[in-house]
Amino acid sequence: MNLRALLCLPLLLALGNAQASSTLRCNSNLISLDDTTNEVLDKCGEPISRTDLGFKEVVDEYYRRNEVRVEEWVYGPRNGMYQFLRFEGNRLRNIDSKRGN
Repeated sequence: MNLRALLCLPLLLALGNAQASSTLRCNSNLISLDDTTNEVLDKCGEPISRTDLGFKEVVDEYYRRNEVRVEEWVYGPRNGMYQFLRFEGNRLRNIDSKRGN
């Protein structure tokens, strides 16, 4: 029984890491994927940098093609970590953290 639990531990740790990248704590607030740019600004404040990455073509549920603006915002450093937030069409699509130099 203990061996089975030990073998499942890496899987549980991997799932925990995947979940952690879908949210970010800003002070006492929590932001999540699909939040709008205004919600993130209200909760986290102004980022240290904003980069316009251009446009991305997306297809909606009716198979219509649209172009949406893609931006990357950077927050930090917090405890030596920088948070990179990627927005597509004013919606938060990705949260990534990297240790600063």
